Amino acid sequence: MNVDVIFAPASTQVEPARRASNTIPIVFAQHADPVGLGDVASLSRPGGNITGMSMLLTEISVKELEILRETLPDADRIGVLWNPTTPSHPTAVKAVEAAGEKLAVRLVMAAAGTVAEIQDAFATMSRERVRGVLVLSSPLYNAQSAILAELQTTHRLPAIFANRASVEAGGLMSYGADLNDLYRRAAAYIDKIFKGKSPADLPVEQASKYKMVINLKTAKALDITIPPTVLARADEVIE
Repeated sequence: MNVDVIFAPASTQVEPARRASNTIPIVFAQHADPVGLGDVASLSRPGGNITGMSMLLTEISVKELEILRETLPDADRIGVLWNPTTPSHPTAVKAVEAAGEKLAVRLVMAAAGTVAEIQDAFATMSRERVRGVLVLSSPLYNAQSAILAELQTTHRLPAIFANRASVEAGGLMSYGADLNDLYRRAAAYIDKIFKGKSPADLPVEQASKYKMVINLKTAKALDITIPPTVLARADEVIE
């Protein structure tokens, strides 16, 4: 169709878009690792037909694990739900595993690339007697917030997510980049490209706003007391 711009929100969509065209500008809004996955040459000078906004998934995921560990101080075993079809997840998994060693926590890695596999993964983590779950940010998981919240409740496994929508759906807590801010900034980049700018010259901008949201109703249902030190850092509390 020879469109003017392809908007590909995350690495999951950028990969097929890149295979489809090396000339049509491609703009992303929440890419986890654009340099590491080879989608841009560097953050300051992307150099090709791809640019946009980035969130540092490896750092966010490690921070989420730290927050979950602080929230569940007695938890010595934590599950990690990750998606093998999300290009940035293998790198994030390595970072989380390293963090788990420092925190003296045994991690149970559960891979899920479909809705059915998500259900199987929670069943596996429940059998492994994990005390909480870290859900790595993925387009699939973001789209299945209600199912993930339901599984969290069914298996009584308090979970931390990367976005607020998951907490609104009933998840215990979230920490991550402000996606609304990133998408607005990506729209501004698309506007610049419409006006003649080349994506090669538009530097990849990183997330600058992060939010932590806690659902106290869910905490009560799971019989969890959020430590005051964690509650005090929350940007929003859902009651």
